[in-house]
Amino acid sequence: MQPSAVPDLAHTRTRPVHWLATAAAMAGVMALAGLFQPDGATANQPDRRATTAAPDPADVRLPLECPGTAAVVTGKAIGDLDGDGGQETVVTARCDAGSGSPPGGIYVLNRADDDRPRVVATLLTPKDGAGVSDLAVRDGAVRATLLGYSSPSVPACCPDKEEQVSWKWRGGVFVRTVQGESDTAAM
Repeated sequence: MQPSAVPDLAHTRTRPVHWLATAAAMAGVMALAGLFQPDGATANQPDRRATTAAPDPADVRLPLECPGTAAVVTGKAIGDLDGDGGQETVVTARCDAGSGSPPGGIYVLNRADDDRPRVVATLLTPKDGAGVSDLAVRDGAVRATLLGYSSPSVPACCPDKEEQVSWKWRGGVFVRTVQGESDTAAM
């Protein structure tokens, strides 16, 4: 028996032009693959608070002690104070004294993990003795005008001192700035 003749297969011999064509085809595939990449994966979950409404002060018990009278919300401002995309509510409140200018407090409301509103910071308490006007949230800061008295002889109806203040979230605390003074941390 004679060995079978193997036909001459010219296309099985590699030449430099074959390697060059293969390399060019691979480079083209890699370039196209780079254009059609999926978005990068992250371990972070989207912040659900960014899609929920700002907390309503009517749904929160404010830390005010008003024996014999009710607490009254006198102002409200909404904005993102901590840069997480969610809206916080800032409220001013005081005891309903009926007359005079009772001192007030400034409270920051946010949502807990179970989506219920809660007080997360007290920026000013009634014990500080100041009234509050012109509450606003601008550029991620709480801004307010504090009203006070220069002496005990000034009538309670008519505060005669004004102080422009702001609080900005920095390093895990609200930092208070008084117009013309340096920063002080408050929580």
